[in-house]
Amino acid sequence: MSKSLAVHHERDPSADTRIPDPHQDIFSKRKLGFWMYLMTDTILFTVLFTTYAVLHENTFGGPSTQDLFSLKTSFIETMALLFSSVSCGFALLASLRSQKTQSLVWLAVTFLLGASFVAIELTEFTQFVREGHSWRKSAFLSSFFTLVGTHGLHVSIGLLWMAVMMVQVYVLGITMATFRRLVIFSLFWHFLDLIWIFIFTLVYLMGVT
Repeated sequence: MSKSLAVHHERDPSADTRIPDPHQDIFSKRKLGFWMYLMTDTILFTVLFTTYAVLHENTFGGPSTQDLFSLKTSFIETMALLFSSVSCGFALLASLRSQKTQSLVWLAVTFLLGASFVAIELTEFTQFVREGHSWRKSAFLSSFFTLVGTHGLHVSIGLLWMAVMMVQVYVLGITMATFRRLVIFSLFWHFLDLIWIFIFTLVYLMGVT
């Protein structure tokens, strides 16, 4: 374990406990701030889920969920995102042990799985539009594209964030700063995984049954 991480994981018997650690205090505030951001995102997705639940039967004479959705495709997307969440956890564990190379490898695996998820989703969207089933076709399709597309946008932002993190880890190594950034990123990535589980269940799984 690197010295910078060991300082925060081993108790210093001579530490002055009368004043708080300013570095830890700043991180706590940032982590709390990020949790607050996730709460606002949760509200956003709750609104989108509610809108979809209200409008998913308003097809305006167009295709319904059973006509459009492929459970096989959505299952592949789900597996890609679930395994990316697992590999993200392995990357964080490797960084905790100051294993730079392993951390980068697991981040690369996470990136490839996340990119595969986005590619499959874009392919699905493109197919729908080519068949004349765009978001302008009906209220159902508008709510579907908005809900799933918003999640896909978040995943795309996460991929960009991950790429920046990989560069930082490669250049700077596993420091306390990069480790804390990885912790914040992992919260975001696991949150997206959780949101997708709800999308898969409520939109795709219930849509084809």
